[in-house]
Amino acid sequence: MDAGTARVAERVDAGEFEADASPPATAGDGTRPQALGPAVLTGTIRSAPEDFVVEEMLGFEPTGQGEHLFLTLEKRGANTVWVAQQLARWAGVPEHAVGYAGLKDRHALTRQAFTVHLPGREAPALESLAIEGVAVLAASRHARKLPRGALRGNRFRLRVREVRGVPDAIAQRLAQIAARGVPNRFGEQRFGRDGGNLGAARELFAGKRFAREKRSILISSARSELFNRILDERIRQAAWDRALPGEVFMLDGSHSVFVPQADDEALDARLAAFDIHPTGALWGAGEPRSSEAVRAIEDAVAAADPQLASGLAGAGLKQERRALRLPVRALAWSIDGDVLSLAFELPAGSYATAVLDALGAMRDGSRSGT
Repeated sequence: MDAGTARVAERVDAGEFEADASPPATAGDGTRPQALGPAVLTGTIRSAPEDFVVEEMLGFEPTGQGEHLFLTLEKRGANTVWVAQQLARWAGVPEHAVGYAGLKDRHALTRQAFTVHLPGREAPALESLAIEGVAVLAASRHARKLPRGALRGNRFRLRVREVRGVPDAIAQRLAQIAARGVPNRFGEQRFGRDGGNLGAARELFAGKRFAREKRSILISSARSELFNRILDERIRQAAWDRALPGEVFMLDGSHSVFVPQADDEALDARLAAFDIHPTGALWGAGEPRSSEAVRAIEDAVAAADPQLASGLAGAGLKQERRALRLPVRALAWSIDGDVLSLAFELPAGSYATAVLDALGAMRDGSRSGT
């Protein structure tokens, strides 16, 4: 496997490429443990793009000067790559001159930033920027191109329609989510329609040739599947949000990990305060940093599917870690008849559907015939 493919796959797993509006479903056999208990509702998401609103939280402001035009756009029914292509055409620059922090699904109303490299010249008149489904919210100048992954997180405002469930039970579950977070599963779009990427990943590891971009997607699917299986086992052991012997912790809001000292008495308090999170392996070459009980779980998951584990090790990816727990911050909700309105914030690289999964089964209204 070439090094470029491995680097792209690692960037995908690090959360640099996102699709926050993925439909809630599962890869594999459809049976997975529920960390917070049985479902408390059923409902329909994304009946219209306005029911799934995603706003980037970059964590910085444009510099106000520089070679890059910094645009904040609102887009409806338009995917990120297509919008970037239209911006390049409008500005008369190559596509690689356009930057954005993450991919957003087109079946949503999203607000996100783009940069356009325009060295030594002014931008065309904004009035001439006519992209279907896209509106300019703000424009400024910035010193550098917006790179993938350069955001603090995303703010969501969702409406779940046709809700069936007991309001008190729904409110109790939402209070649980606010207090404990949810399992940090990779979303269904990692695995393709009906989980088809996993079968293709096995063909890749068996020697079938794919285009470079497709290889990166398949490698990421395999890696995500093994992580989700590790997470599922931690849920079965009631240890997705608590430490086990041999734990590797991740600092909240970063990808920095550490193995604690054996006598660190502050760990429990830091874990309860969401300052640190337990982690699971993102499989690759080499040995996981975990040990004892955590290592036993991760080794067992890898041993149960040697084709995926060995394929990932041979693909040039190194062992990495991902938090098992996803904090759900600024959570607010209301129920009006059969409509549940939700608002919350998630860190970059995570999925709103992890929150929805903790509530119950959702029908995706953007999919015809479902």
